[in-house]
Amino acid sequence: MNELQLQTGPYRTTYVGTELVRESTPQEWEVYGEILRRVDEAKQWAIGDWLCDGKRHYGDGLYKKASAILGYQEQSMKQFKILADSFDIKFRRLNLSWAHHQEVASLKTIEEDEDDKLSMSGDTDYETIAEMLTWAEKEGASVRDLRDSVQQYKRRQKEEIRLANEPERYSLILADPAWEYEFVESKSRSLENHYQPSSLEDMKRLRVPAADNCILFMWATSPKLCEAIELIAAWGFEYRTCAVWAKDKIGMGYYFRQQHELLFIATKGEIGTPNPENRVSSIITAPRKEHSAKPECVYEIIESMYPEYKRLEMFARDKRIGWDVWGDES
Repeated sequence: MNELQLQTGPYRTTYVGTELVRESTPQEWEVYGEILRRVDEAKQWAIGDWLCDGKRHYGDGLYKKASAILGYQEQSMKQFKILADSFDIKFRRLNLSWAHHQEVASLKTIEEDEDDKLSMSGDTDYETIAEMLTWAEKEGASVRDLRDSVQQYKRRQKEEIRLANEPERYSLILADPAWEYEFVESKSRSLENHYQPSSLEDMKRLRVPAADNCILFMWATSPKLCEAIELIAAWGFEYRTCAVWAKDKIGMGYYFRQQHELLFIATKGEIGTPNPENRVSSIITAPRKEHSAKPECVYEIIESMYPEYKRLEMFARDKRIGWDVWGDES
């Protein structure tokens, strides 16, 4: 208890300060500053773990006893303990801050009751937490970046619950799935700069509010054709045909630089085909706008094909008259 010493290079830190044992270089000064920052991060985890153990000894009197030792406010200590309780030490990310972990700790799973209604559960969603921390570590995301992603994910969960519990069903659904891509090379090209991706398994689990007789229009990029067909089947639809959006600008690509996108059509139950006068060319030529935005003319084509149907756009960017929408940005 009478000795604390942290020494690296020219610096030695004890209870009463940091002593310079020899002249430092700028690089050594920066390194030691990083060490002190990490020590501060480690302190929050250490206190949390210490409080978890102290619960065995002091029960409900834990925080009173701990406050007398540390001088910390009870609320701060509760935060330390909750986070330490939420993350086993082997799951904590060395390259992410305590604050990064705090941002994702509140994520919960969705549960289904005996009446087939969905609601937020009290169970921690460890799978999604791990995915988000992996993304943050890989992309060097800031705490604010991670906070935005968590908020988007929570909004998406709320919409999933609302749609699943909605008694009214839709006869026409347009979906622009938030595909995950594995080949992003740099942070500037990362899709997370534009929208929050979803895993295929997460999207397959969505309870799409489709009527017994429903038509689905689904956007898919060239690398995601297999996943799109799989998602269509998971939602209870059968693939029918597709159209091609030919863009005015060339994009990225490892083999061909992509300048087109596919619009799949799939059906569930008995759905009639459009009147002959509303059957347009399968090649839709329209300019490319901001990332993932789709041409206005496609909405007009769909509306003319099935003007009487109640319509839903999933993963929508904007609200549109005559459509119900669900999406991070809508």
